[in-house]
Amino acid sequence: MTGSAYSGFGPQTLPFLKALGFHQNREWFEDNREIYETELREPLAALMDDIAARFADEDIPLTCSAKQSIFRINRDVRFSRNKEPYKTNLGAIVTRSGAKKDPGLLYINIAPDNCFVGAGFYRLEGEELRAFREAIIEKPGQFRAAVAPLTQRGHSFIERDMLKRPPRGFEGIEDPETLELLKLKHIALSRPFEPDMLNGRALIDEMVDVARAALPLLEFGWRIVDPFRAAAGEVPAGRR
Repeated sequence: MTGSAYSGFGPQTLPFLKALGFHQNREWFEDNREIYETELREPLAALMDDIAARFADEDIPLTCSAKQSIFRINRDVRFSRNKEPYKTNLGAIVTRSGAKKDPGLLYINIAPDNCFVGAGFYRLEGEELRAFREAIIEKPGQFRAAVAPLTQRGHSFIERDMLKRPPRGFEGIEDPETLELLKLKHIALSRPFEPDMLNGRALIDEMVDVARAALPLLEFGWRIVDPFRAAAGEVPAGRR
């Protein structure tokens, strides 16, 4: 726990992240660590704890914490093409358990030119992704209904890593809209928010609204991926 309620990010949040892009070295970061700790990290930790409390109060089956849900500002350069030591964004996730690897999430991204909230299933692989694609084909009405609350809020599908051609085994699909969905690597949608939302507690209300809109898609996806996780012993009892 952070010991304090979330009241917004500091005024140097976005300027700090922008400057960090130009000063990718430990000396600059340590000289400015106090700004990072007080205006970025501590507010993000408080935000996670307050979102968890609000979701619990409103019976939203998602949670997060300052300890589990925040991505480190340090980049793991061992597995990254980008060898710069620091990320230039803040990121945190909300899942059923609060753990980052739990499937089905909300994601908060804070960056100088890219503040957004995403929701859905990110980085599905192998049989899970294939099963999701098959469900889109077999239950098109249910899938459209599941994503409708998000698209009505202005969220759009995340096209990062999108395939240029239909995936193997799905070449015979003729419907253009379905084909575009099958090319997605991430069954997730996002919507940007204005930097003004970093002030005060407005971001908590936004997260509640996004969570409620995302639940139909998350529940649709959990029914698909949970059997795979259960077979691997990864899904705790009592999940949907």
